[in-house]
Amino acid sequence: MGEMRVPPAIAKIAPDGDLTPRQKRRLLIEMSLRKQKPGTGSSPEFLKQRTAMNPWPDLRDILRGIPWVIIGGVATRAYMPERMTKDLDILVKKNDGDEVIERLKAAGYTVATRLAVPGYLLRSSDGVEVDVLFGEAPWLTKALGQVRQDPAGYPVLDLPYLVLMKLTAMRTQDWADVSRMLGLASDEELNRVREVVSHYSPEDSDDLEALIYLGKKEQEMPPSVDSRSSDFSR
Repeated sequence: MGEMRVPPAIAKIAPDGDLTPRQKRRLLIEMSLRKQKPGTGSSPEFLKQRTAMNPWPDLRDILRGIPWVIIGGVATRAYMPERMTKDLDILVKKNDGDEVIERLKAAGYTVATRLAVPGYLLRSSDGVEVDVLFGEAPWLTKALGQVRQDPAGYPVLDLPYLVLMKLTAMRTQDWADVSRMLGLASDEELNRVREVVSHYSPEDSDDLEALIYLGKKEQEMPPSVDSRSSDFSR
């Protein structure tokens, strides 16, 4: 297979095709804005569901006394319909990292490998993968002091900080999560998100507003079949 050609839309931004995470996000936002139409095909009832059907390990007793929080795909089920994801991601302070790993090992988890970011991948005795991330972000202490709970009662990162983390990610799934969570958020929650992003990552504020817009458009009801039919008959 020959070398992949860089598409013109990408070449205009990065001639070598090597987009930064922010460039990639803005390209996808612009594409979505051009294509966006009201409605998603998901019913309002489905979008309001908050479930904990996937049985992730309960680490609350193991990590009792240590501030920790669930992030990543599992955390999103506190703010939108639950989706599948391959592992459980948790965030702890870097200074607590060694103790967290030792407690998990004592509980039967084995260390599989280091992560690309500070932290480790561990596996439970029945093969469940748990990514333990060691954090040093300036907002981490505050975020760990105001955690939310998911439908299973597990501690999850508060929405503003979860959005902040996902805005810096490389995967399109993360930006899709952000757009859906923001679309389902209340005005009060959105204002808290805006405040955190403007404080810690002001360069992402414009993209945040675009993702809020896309998320809200996703929640709008599409035109009814009857109204579309009457338009065609004119």
